[in-house]
Amino acid sequence: MSKNEALAMLKDKRQKCIVYTRVMGYHRPVESFNVGKTGEHKQRKQFAEC
Repeated sequence: MSKNEALAMLKDKRQKCIVYTRVMGYHRPVESFNVGKTGEHKQRKQFAEC
């Protein structure tokens, strides 16, 4: 079974996930960003503390 087939089978159980990020001291949902800010968000590197 491929990934797409598995996702299609579970489509009714899936729900939308809203991603928030901290911008200028407060949290905003990423989906409300304009085109430029969305591209900038995708280019960010994740920080993992040891």
